[in-house]
Amino acid sequence: MKSILLPAYAKVNLCLDILGRRSDGYHELRTIFQTISLHDTLALEVSQNFPIDLRIIGNSALAGEPGRDNLVYRALDELRRELRFKQGLRAVLTKRIPVGRGLGGGSSDAAAALIALLRLTGKRIEAARLAGIASQLGADVPFFLRGGRALGVGRGDEIYPLPDVSRDSVLVVSPSDIAVPTRDAYQWLARRLTKSPDPTKLGRFCALCWSPQGGALSNDFEAAVFTRYSRLAAIKRELLRQGAAGASLAGSGSAVFGIFRNPAKARRAARAFPKDQVFVCSTLSRAEYRRKMGGPDFA
Repeated sequence: MKSILLPAYAKVNLCLDILGRRSDGYHELRTIFQTISLHDTLALEVSQNFPIDLRIIGNSALAGEPGRDNLVYRALDELRRELRFKQGLRAVLTKRIPVGRGLGGGSSDAAAALIALLRLTGKRIEAARLAGIASQLGADVPFFLRGGRALGVGRGDEIYPLPDVSRDSVLVVSPSDIAVPTRDAYQWLARRLTKSPDPTKLGRFCALCWSPQGGALSNDFEAAVFTRYSRLAAIKRELLRQGAAGASLAGSGSAVFGIFRNPAKARRAARAFPKDQVFVCSTLSRAEYRRKMGGPDFA
């Protein structure tokens, strides 16, 4: 039977500004996404079972999750209906990206499922419609249709590709005993939000967007999350002490990442965190992401 195997890459937020709550209850934000080489793997094939048989391995917490509530299941089910694909599907998701650490694993898995089904069936779909399906699944999912480096506005689901910068090594440190639910992080942050504009902050954001060398990392969640988990603040300080050019909380946390100019420095720095789960990886350009994901002109 026809099958396909795809990676589902993680992301970090190089910059994450939370501007306030919107009328629809979501938060207005602006962020710069960057894909990194850490990834899950999704295998998808046509099956006699109907409609979708999903298996998750590599994460005991997710292995027992009801299939219909999983983002991969939902992505396959929604696109399958859109394409009017009548056959069954078998999917095996192998998890490596830590769950609930701000690295976008679930959103990336969902986007990989959308791309994999398009490749498997050879069908096409308008880019705007595909982006709409992705946005319904989650705010970060549209970004993973293209990857690389991109500006996200609105809920983070309105995506504008940015020029790629030089390839860097990334050390991700994921404490095994700390998880930060996104809902909690937003609640903690709400007390700190201000309506006063900050032109200096906007200038730094623009510099990070358009400078070929990138710019200083920043994340509005840090003040709220670090207050509750001083260990995460200590990890950031240690990454900088180990020679990182910059370090930041990944998304809403609880992973913290450092940017290093070469992999040898990143590997040496990883030894400073013997009690934590660490991943030495690299940034992925949009062209690299496209080559890895392949498939039709889906976006």
